[in-house]
Amino acid sequence: MSETTDLRAQIPSTSAIEKLSYQAMSANWFEYPIVVYPHHTDYGGIVWHGAYLTWMEEARVACLKSIGIDFADLVAMGCDLPVVDLSVRYHRALKMGESAIVKTRTIDMEGVRIVWEYEIQSVDRDVVYLTGMVTLVAVDREKGKIMRQLPTTVKDALVKLRE
Repeated sequence: MSETTDLRAQIPSTSAIEKLSYQAMSANWFEYPIVVYPHHTDYGGIVWHGAYLTWMEEARVACLKSIGIDFADLVAMGCDLPVVDLSVRYHRALKMGESAIVKTRTIDMEGVRIVWEYEIQSVDRDVVYLTGMVTLVAVDREKGKIMRQLPTTVKDALVKLRE
């Protein structure tokens, strides 16, 4: 079996994800509002697939800032958090002029690995446009190597975020 087939087998069906998102409504989600502007879309007014990734990153950086971690300061301290794994499922396309909510939260943190979960939903919560997961690892920018541990301030803030 190929890696692609393995990955598809791990991704729940759209209906299963929508059920999970309903259950997750009471969990600690950070919410980041977005508006679809013309530069996010193709000529047909449909959001380009890469725009969703940008919104996911914006939401993650805003979430970190909300708990006292300014990403620019983190990078200045010599720590970067690059994406090492990305899984996205597109459920329905957003269109030019629409608004939505990007929801994100950490769901796992082991050593220097941080897993973030995402849902992009309509403002009224009736439509799920995207679900996804992103795994980050802490990297020492100077050495270009994975760090042995997260900086204490980052780890402590992320633990509080998960509570």
